Amino acid sequence: MRDRGIAVAVVRLVPVEILWAGWRGEYVRSVDERNRQGCLFCCLPGEADEEALILERGELAYSVLNLFPYSNGHLMVTQYRHVADLSDLTADEAADIWRLLRRGKDACVAAMSPDGFNIGANLARVAGAGIPDHFHLHLVPRWNGDTNFMTTISATRVVPEDLADTFANLRAALEALD
Repeated sequence: MRDRGIAVAVVRLVPVEILWAGWRGEYVRSVDERNRQGCLFCCLPGEADEEALILERGELAYSVLNLFPYSNGHLMVTQYRHVADLSDLTADEAADIWRLLRRGKDACVAAMSPDGFNIGANLARVAGAGIPDHFHLHLVPRWNGDTNFMTTISATRVVPEDLADTFANLRAALEALD
């Protein structure tokens, strides 16, 4: 449309559908509460593996299931030492993190047969880190036809397997890797 030589855009507003994701509020509150009690990643190694969902302990790092997973088998790998930035890791810590990440991926393949993976890190709260002061990597198994970025686009997660079952299956797969 043109009016006196000026281009005018016609904008149609489309109503936004809202899907309720009550778990997200619990997650935000629990992260803030855990941060007040101390760093979650510093506290977890002092707990029993099954209680903390620690899949494997390395010399300088460990792998743990995500309590609020994006998909079944969503795990994280982090160093024991409390550092926030990738640049602050020692070469040995980085090597142990990558070794455990690889083993976690191999265990997911053996136990769950995913079609692919997302691997990433959220550095700082503005980037989405729920625990911004302790560096960690995420490994998220993906399947053809899964819900893809459902959480990102509609604040909904579909996780079809109980966390305790996922823990048992991945733990067994890790033991079989040895």
